[in-house]
Amino acid sequence: MANRLQFHVFHLMPYPHIPPGEELESTWVTLPNEYFDPQVAHRLYNDNLDQLVACERFGYDGILVNEHHQNAFGTINAPNLWAAHLAARTSRIRIGVIGNALPLHQNPLRVAEEIAMLDIVSGGRIISGHVRGMGAEYHSSGVNPTTSKARFWEAHDLIVKAWTEPGPFTWQGDHYDIEHVNPWPRPLQDPHPPVWMPGTGSTDTIDEVAKRRFSYMQTTTSNWLTKKSFKLFREICQEKYGYEAAPTQLGRVVPTYVAETDEQARREFMPHVMWFFRTGLKIPMHHLMPPGYNTADSMLRTIKGRQAAGVKNFWEMEYEELIDQGYIVVGSPQTVIEAYERMIEEYGLGMAISAGGPLGSMPHWMVMKNLQIMAEEVIPHFREPDGRPDHLRQDRPAPETHAEMAARHGGAKLTPVVRLADGRDLPTPLGHIPEIADGADTRPPALRS
Repeated sequence: MANRLQFHVFHLMPYPHIPPGEELESTWVTLPNEYFDPQVAHRLYNDNLDQLVACERFGYDGILVNEHHQNAFGTINAPNLWAAHLAARTSRIRIGVIGNALPLHQNPLRVAEEIAMLDIVSGGRIISGHVRGMGAEYHSSGVNPTTSKARFWEAHDLIVKAWTEPGPFTWQGDHYDIEHVNPWPRPLQDPHPPVWMPGTGSTDTIDEVAKRRFSYMQTTTSNWLTKKSFKLFREICQEKYGYEAAPTQLGRVVPTYVAETDEQARREFMPHVMWFFRTGLKIPMHHLMPPGYNTADSMLRTIKGRQAAGVKNFWEMEYEELIDQGYIVVGSPQTVIEAYERMIEEYGLGMAISAGGPLGSMPHWMVMKNLQIMAEEVIPHFREPDGRPDHLRQDRPAPETHAEMAARHGGAKLTPVVRLADGRDLPTPLGHIPEIADGADTRPPALRS
């Protein structure tokens, strides 16, 4: 039986040692990198990685990293590198790359190959997030934003086909033309690692995710918008594609902080939340939405919708507004439990993202405190009586020991051989045994006299 709610820790790895947002035009694209001190970053990066590794011991369902460029909000430029590091330091917890910004990659097969390698070395623990990338990424990369949406879906379809169909085959699309698609290796999970796609409520995105039966991850939005998005997702799954959405198809990024009392939690979380929204997310519209990133009609709908709902820019919101509108959850263990119970009841939340752990400028000790109290006093409420995450009740896709491998899978289908001059095949694993290898003529068969 599955647990009622999964808990995943999402790390952006911000660099908070910059001037306040009020003094900056943007913390994205144009923030001078002279503020970045590699010595400070060395400590931050290693603290951040230690936090994610600790999540396995605390009992979380997954640890997630993502891709951003040229900003202080999130400094993970190469998330697959971090995933490889985490795979080496953990054994069972799921590892999500949420995600690779596909249109920013010249060749999507590189993503397919790297995710497959990660899936194999981790023992089948990878979650592959596919994202288009924020508009600001196109300023930073020089990639044409007007074709990004079409490039994204073509890259996604190419990656999935490369994972699931035998190669070699030829891909001739509008944006990618590859004569030989034949990636080595292929992923361990069958047919491929789970795919998650983040969004902010776009009908087009929700429809595409529902059609493919992937998991939809609502990024940081209010309660009412999350409820609206999840309702739409379930309706599209049921009415258009003929199936009922599973709870694990509905995830929400909702930064959460828990402490001994409501008052203590609010007091500890406040400065770090406000840095996150007021400085980390200080990004003007001309950086966020470069010309051509969205269609004129889409932009108009977004602007009208925000105006009708009275939505403010993140950096204009007050702490109490963020709490009251559900952008964040903060409080004692009981308060946090009640908040998640409402999300399950009101809109069917199945995966809580950023549920405990880091946010903004939080110091290492506070992150670890949040992780531990969340793990010991909140998460068990949503688990089966044994308290175990779902992945500990499931068999790993790959055996954990050589003995288990031999018992379950046997050996490889083909044994490596060297063809000798007399036409015999010498099995290389046995080539060191005298009675088998002595006198072997290693000239190519074509040179045999």
